[in-house]
Order: sequence, then C-alpha cells, then structure tokens
Amino acid sequence: MTFALTIRPSRDEDIPAITALYSHHVLTGTASFEEIAPDEAEMAQRRAEILARGLPYLVAECQGQLAGYAYAGLYRTRSAYRFTLENSVYVDAGLARRGVGRGLMDPLIEICEAAGYRRMIAVIGDSANHGSIGLHNACGFRHVGVLPAVGFKFGRWLDGVLMERPLGDGGESVPVER
Repeated sequence: MTFALTIRPSRDEDIPAITALYSHHVLTGTASFEEIAPDEAEMAQRRAEILARGLPYLVAECQGQLAGYAYAGLYRTRSAYRFTLENSVYVDAGLARRGVGRGLMDPLIEICEAAGYRRMIAVIGDSANHGSIGLHNACGFRHVGVLPAVGFKFGRWLDGVLMERPLGDGGESVPVER
C-alpha cells in the first residue's frame, strides 16, 4: 500500500479531526499533561491564537484523513523570549513511525526559520516517550534537560524532557526585530 502524505496549513474545517486526534492522546497517553480533553471550541480558540500571531499550524493528510498536526507557539510571553518558539506535534496513533511527524516538523522548522525565529524548544511529556524524543533528535534537536516528576497522570509521576535546536543563525548573530 502506498503511503502518500500531504502537508498543508490547517483550516477551520480540520478542527473536529484535530480535536479527536488530540483527545485520543490526552485520554490514553502521556505526551500531553492535560487530563481532560478540550472540546472543539477550545481547540479552535487555541488554533486561532497561534494563527493570530502569524505562526504556523500545519496538518498532515493521508488518503483524505487527518494523519497529524503540528504548530509553533511562543515559548514564553516575556519580550526577551520573542525569538524563541515551542513546537507541538501529534500523530494519529495508527500512523506512528510512518514519517508523519517528520513530514510535519521539517516544514514547521523551515517556516519558523524564514520568519526570523532563532530557537525552537520541545517540551516532551514523559521521558519514556521515545517516539517524540527520536523524532526531535532526527530533526536536529538536542537534549538539554529533564524536569523529573513534574506531572502526575494515570497514577504515576511523569518527567518533562527538554530539547532544543537553533533556527537560522541561532544565537550567533543579533536578530532582526520584527
């Protein structure tokens, strides 16, 4: 079977599928530290906030179905962090390790670099999340730390894994103010 993947900007009509995909991860996994799955209105609001900042929110389609999504948001709101973003990527559980995550991450990184951002941070839920850690390694991120036992979900403590990668010149030159 051929695996054809299409990456494109998200659209309003993607919200039900994005919500369903994320809900699965919230209710069954530890990639997200949310414990109650947000509804479509909340997911639409979150997406609108990302887009209002001019940041990318991408989806991957396979055979007309949502296979995953990724976006970049502000790492922190204080002005000194204005050139640093945090990424999020979620893939349909049935399509894990098929290239969907990488298919989303490569253009996400390219868009953020072209926009003049200098650093991307990944805050990965659960140090046992080998899929996400491996994806980020493959995309040029390096491990910079672990926050031990910062989350408690499904009756157990979870670590937060911090990874980062430079965008463009990273910290090697003064960025151009936007």
